[in-house]
Amino acid sequence: MKQLARILLSIPLSLVLATNPAMAAPDDDVYLIQPGDVLEISVWNEENLLKQVLVRPDGGISFPLVGNAQAAGKSVEEIQNIIAGKLSKFIPDPVVTVATQQLSGNKVYVIGKVARPGEFVATRYMDVVQALSVAGGMTPYAAANKISILRRTNGKLSSIPFRYGDIEKGKNLQQDIILQSGDVVVVP
Repeated sequence: MKQLARILLSIPLSLVLATNPAMAAPDDDVYLIQPGDVLEISVWNEENLLKQVLVRPDGGISFPLVGNAQAAGKSVEEIQNIIAGKLSKFIPDPVVTVATQQLSGNKVYVIGKVARPGEFVATRYMDVVQALSVAGGMTPYAAANKISILRRTNGKLSSIPFRYGDIEKGKNLQQDIILQSGDVVVVP
């Protein structure tokens, strides 16, 4: 029975999803862990290897027998594989489960002429219009067609233009992008 459970638990999730396309999500929809997220990591049949860990600002986590491992920018499945690989030196065929407990690291910021500027934890994918809504909408003096999204990628800051007037008219809808953790929506 123990061997059967180990075999069933070792079937990759991607194989399960491949056999049921309705369950599969596009690659773009895989959540990547962010600094500030809280993960629960457990190893099957190892009572002492159950721990909640906070993803540090440097993106790392610490776990018994593993030491430090990089978690930020990786999917839950990738983190499971990293931890299982490091634990295999001590435990034969470890079955590792990683679950997200809090998505505190997935934050977007809305500043400028909105009702409630600030930092918002995105517990799901959020586009620009949704972020503006969460911030209480724009004030009457906002320059709705001069909004920009500031995004830092590999240390380089870029600005993405956003024209709210086009969205109101149902035009240029592709500009309503999904925000990434750390994006800043600037409403002049």
